[in-house]
Amino acid sequence: MLSRKKGEQTVEKSAADSVPKLAKRSLHRKSTIMSGRTIGAKRERLETANERALARKKDKQKSAMRFFSATSCFIIIVAIFVALYSSFINQEEGTTAPDSTPTITEPTIAIVDEDSVATQATSRMREFVARAEECFNEKGYQPEKAVIPSTGIREVRIYLNGYEGFIKMIVDRDPAVSVEDADRMLRYLAEQGVGDFRYIDVRIDRKAYWK
Repeated sequence: MLSRKKGEQTVEKSAADSVPKLAKRSLHRKSTIMSGRTIGAKRERLETANERALARKKDKQKSAMRFFSATSCFIIIVAIFVALYSSFINQEEGTTAPDSTPTITEPTIAIVDEDSVATQATSRMREFVARAEECFNEKGYQPEKAVIPSTGIREVRIYLNGYEGFIKMIVDRDPAVSVEDADRMLRYLAEQGVGDFRYIDVRIDRKAYWK
């Protein structure tokens, strides 16, 4: 009887001892699962943060590239515009103001001033007459004298050998351009058979009149 009781007590004791072990194993598995979930969540958060950082970095790089491209295009357009404008200005200067670098500063022909108050022509007037004389010589004409009328303002009348009339010029214009206009009118009159004229007026740019 005693031995049976001891055996029953031993069985009951072993069964009682086995229950806490199972509970411990279950709790251990639960803690392991929870720790695994926590580590996985941390990894997901880290991966998401890294992806966001990479996305922001790529966006910044794209923005910088767009800004650089836009700036480069603007600079290129401005450079092309400046080059075209400079070329246009140079062409205009070449057509309206031919090269007329003076080689002499004093005229060889006489300058007659009709104003009795003035004793001699100004240095600007003498330089203009000298340049006009040189330009006429280059065209094959021979100036005889220059007259400064008392009624004209900054006007000069150039008399040419072989012509009774004179050429009205003004010191505000380039003498080379004025001589070019006068030569064009003289050749036109010769083609039309007009030999006598009172004067040819070339005081206005690219326009010539005769009377």
